[in-house]
Amino acid sequence: MKIVVDFDLCASTGGCARICPEVFEVRTDGYLYVLEENPGEELRDKVIEAAENCPTGAITIED
Repeated sequence: MKIVVDFDLCASTGGCARICPEVFEVRTDGYLYVLEENPGEELRDKVIEAAENCPTGAITIED
């Protein structure tokens, strides 16, 4: 699976980082960072939840 973030849409609310901190992080500069662009299958459910809860729809998952 590959994580794709549309940073033009991303509002850096941090919801994804709270749901899946192994993959997403909002740093003190206020920007979202993807820590693992191709996370393992064990994180799939958390990544899907993070994407589904993104208020701007900026996170997509490619298989």
